[in-house]
Amino acid sequence: MNKGWNRARLATKVGVLGAALLCIALASIGLTLWIGWQLEGGAAAVNEAGRLRMQTWRLVHQETGEPLRVLVRAYDASLQLLVDGDPARPLFLPRDEPTLLAYRGVREAWQQLKTASSDGLPVPNGAQAEALVARIDVLVDAVEARMASWSSLLSSVQLALVGLAIAAAMIFLYASHLVVFAPVDRLRRGLQALEQGTLGARVAEDSQDEFGDLARGFNRMAQRLEAVYRGMEDEVRAKTADLRLEQQRLATLYEATAFAAGASSPRDLAVGFAERMRQAAGADAVALRWLDPSQQRMVLLAAQGLPPAMLDAERCVAPGDCHCGTPAPQARVIPIASGAQPASHCARAGFVAVTAVGLTVQGRVMGEVDLLFRDVPRPSKADRELLDSLASHLASAMDGLRSAALQREAAVAEERGMLARELHDSIAQSLAFMKIQLQLLKDAQQDGKPDAAVRLVDELALGLKECTADVRALLMHFRTRTDGDDLLPALQQTLQKFRLQSGVSAELEVDGHGAPLPADVQVQLLHVVQEALANVRKHAQASQVQVRLMHQPHWQIDVRDDGCGFDPAADAPDDSHVGLRIMRERAAKVGAAVALDSQPGRGTLVRISLPESEAVNP
Repeated sequence: MNKGWNRARLATKVGVLGAALLCIALASIGLTLWIGWQLEGGAAAVNEAGRLRMQTWRLVHQETGEPLRVLVRAYDASLQLLVDGDPARPLFLPRDEPTLLAYRGVREAWQQLKTASSDGLPVPNGAQAEALVARIDVLVDAVEARMASWSSLLSSVQLALVGLAIAAAMIFLYASHLVVFAPVDRLRRGLQALEQGTLGARVAEDSQDEFGDLARGFNRMAQRLEAVYRGMEDEVRAKTADLRLEQQRLATLYEATAFAAGASSPRDLAVGFAERMRQAAGADAVALRWLDPSQQRMVLLAAQGLPPAMLDAERCVAPGDCHCGTPAPQARVIPIASGAQPASHCARAGFVAVTAVGLTVQGRVMGEVDLLFRDVPRPSKADRELLDSLASHLASAMDGLRSAALQREAAVAEERGMLARELHDSIAQSLAFMKIQLQLLKDAQQDGKPDAAVRLVDELALGLKECTADVRALLMHFRTRTDGDDLLPALQQTLQKFRLQSGVSAELEVDGHGAPLPADVQVQLLHVVQEALANVRKHAQASQVQVRLMHQPHWQIDVRDDGCGFDPAADAPDDSHVGLRIMRERAAKVGAAVALDSQPGRGTLVRISLPESEAVNP
């Protein structure tokens, strides 16, 4: 039976327990209702017997006639009601022997009275009434005795029901503990163990009900969790190792990038990257080669770990001569054949494999890094990508150094060309003029013309003075610089120097605000203004100069003087008007335009205009 109970489903167990308790409860309730019904019926019978007693005394005092018949019929009806009972309410005599004997005594006494009367309408005398009432009292006593026994039984049943309720509650609680609470507690302890990390926790499977199914499901879940956790631990350890390696690769790449940014020469850059790539690959030796401009030779820029004989023999190799002379865009491992005749330098040095990493710039192979190993390497995909990234940074840095050198060379050449133009357009022409005047002075002395000689000497002195002024103006041009953000301070400094050199009053007016100009544009505009002021100093004979800087709607600088002016149509610019040509050349370099407005006796206006598209500093 215990096995059958363990195999039963939870619903069956609960149903059996509930049905048993329900049957006990219904039986108890039915018993108490039946006893109560008996007590109510007995009480009603006692009342009806009391009516018989009252009716007996009424018969004694009642005269003959219709009222007597009514009383007799009522008496008969009461006796019959005690036997038959009342279907509308609980009223019946108890069926025990004493009660039935007492009832028969009452009925027999009443029948004797009716038989003794001639018309069937008895009128008992006092003695007869006393005897009949005595029998009725015996009946009442018997019914009350029976009711007392029923009351005692009811009390006993109620007391038994209290005990039964307590026992049923204890049985139900115990059964609930066995069927529900104990399995739930086992599952709870199992879940708590899982939460605390005890993945080996299991629950006993000692039943076939729903809790047994839950226990088996819990055990399967715990087993899967344990397997998954073990697998996750292994995977986490593997991922952690991969992340650690990836972090090392990123640190290497970051450090190499920082080194490349601070390298000052291609050789230092090559030596530093060669060491870093050797450490990153775990190589025994490294050689960094760069293609010469003719693309015919690969020159050894840096090497580490190579034997001296191999180092001397491979300082310059032709592409394709050996494993190390064939650049490729991506890293590749090349085995070195040891049995080939004649043996290569790598084989004689004991190297068994070489990893060649090409140095490319914009898809063009510029060199190669050769990593040599005495044991066959097995680089992973990430290792190859790291080497390719290092090689890409190295190639970009080398190309950047070359481009920077070319830019510096171009800047020096441009500065020299500008200086040559300045010298040619100003001092060289003054010197040529003084050379002609000097030859004329010699001729005047030889011809004995003292007046002409004196005039030529004065012209030479004037030319020398102008040449000195040109030199000072040229020095001012090269010393005046912008601050990179605003042209205004440089203009103020330029006007201050102009006032000191020429003694002419000069004012600066600023209209509005605008975005700053690029530094190269500021420099060229400043030189144009300086050239315009130099022309004012040389030719305008002005007493006041006004410079106006406007930012909106586009950049514009006006240089206006109140000098003698000239007629632009009649006095067209030629080779002698070098100042205006220099200004236009400088303005054209930055996309600006120079306009000239002048009239004889009304001064000159030089306007430098910059298109709106050029007035934005990126």
